[in-house]
Amino acid sequence: MIISHVNLQRPAGEQCQTNEDHQEGVAKLASSFSAPFGCGNLGRLMGLLHDKGKEQPDFQKYIRKASGLEPDLTGIKHVEHAYVGALLAAKYYQTASMLIANPILGHHAGLKDKADFDRAMKKSIPVGVSAPDTGLPDTTKKLNNPSPKKDLHHLVRMLFSCLVDADFLDTEKFMSPEASAQRSRYSGIHELASGLDDYLQTLKNNADNSEVNRIREEVQEQCRQKAALPPGFYSLTVPTGGGKTLSSVLWALKHALAHGKQRIIIAIPYTSIITQTASTLRKIFGDENVVEHHSLIDYDSIKDSNLRSRLKLAAENWDAPVIVTTNVQLFESMMSNKPSSCRKLHNICNSVLILDEVQALPPEFLQPIIDSLSTYTRIFGCSVLFTTASQPALCGETIVKGTDRKSSLHGLTNVQELIPRNLELEKRLRRVNLHVDLEQQELSSIAEALSGKPRVLCIVNTRKTACELFKMLPEDENNYHLSRLMCPAHLRKTLGNIKSELSTTNHDVRIISTQLIEAGVDIDLPCVYRQEAGLDSILQAAGRCNREGRLERGDTYVFSTGEVPRGSMTWAKDAMRELDPDEDWWSQETMTRYFRQFYRRIHTFDKANIGELLEQPFNFNFEEAARKFHLIDDKSISVIVNYEDSVSLVRKLQEEGITPALMRKLGQYTVQLRENDFKELDGKGLIDEILEGIYFIPDPSQYDEKLGLMTESHWMEELLIE
Repeated sequence: MIISHVNLQRPAGEQCQTNEDHQEGVAKLASSFSAPFGCGNLGRLMGLLHDKGKEQPDFQKYIRKASGLEPDLTGIKHVEHAYVGALLAAKYYQTASMLIANPILGHHAGLKDKADFDRAMKKSIPVGVSAPDTGLPDTTKKLNNPSPKKDLHHLVRMLFSCLVDADFLDTEKFMSPEASAQRSRYSGIHELASGLDDYLQTLKNNADNSEVNRIREEVQEQCRQKAALPPGFYSLTVPTGGGKTLSSVLWALKHALAHGKQRIIIAIPYTSIITQTASTLRKIFGDENVVEHHSLIDYDSIKDSNLRSRLKLAAENWDAPVIVTTNVQLFESMMSNKPSSCRKLHNICNSVLILDEVQALPPEFLQPIIDSLSTYTRIFGCSVLFTTASQPALCGETIVKGTDRKSSLHGLTNVQELIPRNLELEKRLRRVNLHVDLEQQELSSIAEALSGKPRVLCIVNTRKTACELFKMLPEDENNYHLSRLMCPAHLRKTLGNIKSELSTTNHDVRIISTQLIEAGVDIDLPCVYRQEAGLDSILQAAGRCNREGRLERGDTYVFSTGEVPRGSMTWAKDAMRELDPDEDWWSQETMTRYFRQFYRRIHTFDKANIGELLEQPFNFNFEEAARKFHLIDDKSISVIVNYEDSVSLVRKLQEEGITPALMRKLGQYTVQLRENDFKELDGKGLIDEILEGIYFIPDPSQYDEKLGLMTESHWMEELLIE
């Protein structure tokens, strides 16, 4: 018997999974995963070949000892096996191997760069491995309208996704049958669409007969009417307060029903604002149908192979019908070479992608992002909906040249807007007077102005400024702070408290926040202050002012403190200052001019040189591209904080091990720390590594009920006070 896996917890006689059974199980799954883009035979071939290397006699000895099946075996060393299937593919399926050899070779460690791939393929097929008998022809899928430079690396990566997820799932079914049984218990798209219709009808029945609510109904009706349009690129441009989130999900579900799409994937700029969107969708569709996915740890950085395997089995593969994630998670996965990141990709096929607040996409990565989305619509059956209150200029063959005149952003030529211009939403939804004063002011004078307002929101550009400004306010239990130093559970609770105060009391409410509140957070205040930023951010902030139109006009004040922001924030500020002070700030024409000014300040739209690394057919540098394609420059590390029941969850993790449900719960109690802050707290002995790569700050005093995680040691502060 050739063994693939050993599980000593199973009954006697059932403890070994044969390699034949495993390969057949993986082949069936990989074939079904790759069939939607016409590559079912390639998926099956990968599954049948991927573990042929386990037939090596030395590998069989290794697995018997390492698994504990025959612990007394001696003289055993680890034996590589993944390369064998790649060699067999190249020998017996030369044409197909151009697409499947790298996925087979990398199904444990990741897709290889060209040089490493060529080096591995110079090895010989080991003695003891039988020739494959797959019964499959040496053919490859002919792509529809292929563009080799922009499509082929995605096709190889997609096949890789099909293989690794099939491998994970079949292994999980044998090794962790309880976890496997928890998967795929979801409602269908038709049920979800019906549930959303009921929810929207209830909202309508309970809503005031206001102009704002009438406009929201008009937007929803446009989305219903246009849901049956052919798959492709669409935009939903609605000023803040117009109900973009629910309208976009409505269009996506109806579009999915009309065209047989399998799921809805919503990508949001910031981890912290996923909380409200996911919470609303869970209320509508049920907890079991909505996956909120933002990474807790880097699974592939774990050195302990047993722990790494358990973590990978617990990783999300996006098989739920509704996914709420971040731009970082979505697009870095599309460019990843690692199994744990790529396994979800095949579940993006034949889906509807909603890119919320598309103007927040990082400009220096726009070209590979646009190219990737183009491939996913043409090759993998996706439809894409851009939603924003301030649509950037992403359409056109050549949109704009950056500061380097050789660098041009080549956009999308086929984006269809769902909202007719004759609805004049930007005029009808104007509920705010915008006051722009860019003369430098002291932060203390802003704090004084805020203290004189009974209900006010102030949005600033950095966590440091938010913390300083909050501390300047007179002490009041109804002063609130929001930043990404607060874990998602804390943010959700604080936002709930804010909404309750605003809707049920007449208490003063003052909120100091970073820009996380500008998108996807539905609150309504009569007055908003916004630190100088780009026009899109300013209008987003203004969207929190008089949101429901209960006042004739609210007031939004733009102020400057002379603070010098970094990177794109500087370009956005400078682009804003280039506009005529007498501009109609709310018009789409002004927004287009703003974004053209903004893009002209960008040196390159492909900072990572993805075009050079991945656009040479079959000379792909997957690992290098993945290493360079990071949408956020600041390297951050996830830490679990001591908040609410996180301590009991950490204890459960240590005692019972890792499960998808537990990792999801712990994600609600994590904060992303910059590397320098992490090192400082770790150096003070405040961070425990509870499992390799999983960090916890157990001291409750290090987490403030108002401000979140303190990035300076509270012990040092207490010593200084004494």
